[in-house]
Amino acid sequence: MLDKYFHLKELGTNVRQEVVAGITTFLTMAYIIFVNPAILSEAGMDYGAVFVATCLAAAIGCFIMGLVANYPIALAPGMGLNAFFTYTVVLTEGYSWQSALGAVFFSGCIFVLLSLFKVREWIINSIPGPLKIGIAAGIGLFLALVGLKNAGIIVGNPATMVGLGDVTSLQVGLATLGFFLIIGMAARGMRGAVMIGILIITGLGVAFGDIQYQGIVSAPPSIMPTFMQLDIAGAFNIGMLSVIFAFLFVDLFDTSGTLVAVAQRAKLLDEKGRLPRLGRALLADSSASIAGSVLGTSTTTSYVESAAGVAVGGRSGLTAVVTGLMFIAALLFSPLAGMVPAYATAGALVYVAVLMMGQLSHLHWDDITEAVPAVVVLVMMPFSFSIANGIAFGFISFVAVKLLAGRAAEVSPVVWALAAMFALKFAFGI
Repeated sequence: MLDKYFHLKELGTNVRQEVVAGITTFLTMAYIIFVNPAILSEAGMDYGAVFVATCLAAAIGCFIMGLVANYPIALAPGMGLNAFFTYTVVLTEGYSWQSALGAVFFSGCIFVLLSLFKVREWIINSIPGPLKIGIAAGIGLFLALVGLKNAGIIVGNPATMVGLGDVTSLQVGLATLGFFLIIGMAARGMRGAVMIGILIITGLGVAFGDIQYQGIVSAPPSIMPTFMQLDIAGAFNIGMLSVIFAFLFVDLFDTSGTLVAVAQRAKLLDEKGRLPRLGRALLADSSASIAGSVLGTSTTTSYVESAAGVAVGGRSGLTAVVTGLMFIAALLFSPLAGMVPAYATAGALVYVAVLMMGQLSHLHWDDITEAVPAVVVLVMMPFSFSIANGIAFGFISFVAVKLLAGRAAEVSPVVWALAAMFALKFAFGI
């Protein structure tokens, strides 16, 4: 039944492989069920309720992506979007978190309309080939930076912006060991190398006393403090239009970049470099955002960590469904899930980055007008710490290079429009 529904044989996978991929994806993104409540609680929201809302919103998004779109891409409340929700909308601009949830709801509704009328699909399919390659490699480099930061290998430095952390610390040592363990197992053809590496490092963390054993099972907290608390009327405030647009903009291009990168890594693009059933995939994160706002969390989006599941063989929606089930299980096994430290997943993120950087081999380096935009995306994503900004600079550079090289005819109308929109965004600070 599973083979028939998810087309497992056709995609060159099996149930065991998909289950391992789903668990692996969950382990690399499980941090969100603790980080998201920590950030949103600073906006005045109940930590326990946000924890439950985060798990449920992620599960809903994963189920829709897996069952409807049949892609191995997991969803959860997005990092960056939750920070914008708390630190900009609530703490800086002074809106209530209930009104901010209302803005998330409306942005989700707009996502659905754009998906149904295939506007988002049209935009994504119009991304030039060099930018698709740059996006895939750029997200890989972005993941590497996140992994190195989580491990404490790369730290902030006021003199040089970034610097080397304390390489003699236990966490850095375990993260480094995890990376080489994953590489060694992967080189030997072990499908579950990433997941096994994460679990080994977590076990060593407990053995060395760095991770406190917290038990296994606990009852989930109540969701009522945030459930159905969104203020739709408050979101109609004229000042909230820019907030709604910001949620819309960031999620649109974060999701677009993630879908392209993960699908390219999984070899799911067609002969024209397009993603089949793209409309269904876009509808999944749109619907999940609406559900998340009702439950009580910020915008839900596709996760680049899905590439970790793809790296161990995930090819179908069964991977996403398994990840969704893991989020449901996390409600009951929250102490156990919470024991996986960030440095245990750091090696996995850097390993995935290595794989995704391989996309650069498909770039026509002898054509400077294609190489430059791809490299701009590659550089700007990690250094601006934003997938959306990297894509924006990529579009602007693509148009500028083609125009000045006398090859403006190679730029499609939609790319012209998007580049102009991005330029206006940066010019006026929208």
